[in-house]
Amino acid sequence: MRKVTTTALSAMKDRGERIAMVTAYDFTFSHLLDKAGVDVLLVGDSLGMVIQGEETTLGVTLEHMIYHCQAVARGAKRALVVGDMPFGTFQITPDDAVRNASRLLAEGHAHAVKIEGGVSIAPTARRLVEAGIPVMGHIGLTPQSVHQLGGFKAQGRNAEAARALLEDALALEAAGCFSVVLECVPGALAEHITSKLSIPTIGIGAGVECDGQVLVCYDMLGMNDGFKPRFLKTYAGLGESIEGAARAYIEEVRQGLFPAEEHTLNDALDLGEEPTCDEPIPLYGRSG
Repeated sequence: MRKVTTTALSAMKDRGERIAMVTAYDFTFSHLLDKAGVDVLLVGDSLGMVIQGEETTLGVTLEHMIYHCQAVARGAKRALVVGDMPFGTFQITPDDAVRNASRLLAEGHAHAVKIEGGVSIAPTARRLVEAGIPVMGHIGLTPQSVHQLGGFKAQGRNAEAARALLEDALALEAAGCFSVVLECVPGALAEHITSKLSIPTIGIGAGVECDGQVLVCYDMLGMNDGFKPRFLKTYAGLGESIEGAARAYIEEVRQGLFPAEEHTLNDALDLGEEPTCDEPIPLYGRSG
């Protein structure tokens, strides 16, 4: 099994082979998605919304990202693991960015980092690359700029905005980024940007002509009730399945049907002398 690397993604673009990227935030999802053959696992700061229940990604810290990167890295045998740089960890100075990104690689065991922004952040991207840190760019709808953008809105919908996004993409490529995420931009613009770059583009809400696609795992699996943006396709209805399974479990517990005999240890019981409170009580399996 050959490990996916940044250079492997570049070769995939050259061959016209599409890149499949999915977010992951823990070991179990990482293991399953990796086993399925996903090329890139993005530990997104979207965890602030889908894991923590916040309205934006802005409250995610570097410590949060390191923790989740560690879990995902343990489950990834083949996929490239990319960790998001949280808000405030790379925007102040390039030296801060290098220091924080180094922690995502050294402590979080990510293979690369992702930063949001275009022309203005390109010098920081270059500094990271010069420090030996692979960088994925992210332009278009950049969630860390949600308040500046006036909400989660599509970008690049007029000629001036489209030209600016092309300039952003070219600046990130020139800075040494190995790929660029294009989020919520018109398909024709994404196709044009993709044709102008030698590095892969990864789309989300950006049409089919990008070199690859990314979705949030919980969205893709139908686990976010009521979240149905135009760009999303759900490939399973796990939300309903999980709720149904939980209801069945609750009902069996209340009726005394679970655990049944086959779920119970049936060793002969010989208490002997009464145990004192100082004696350890054995625990089996998982609890709590």
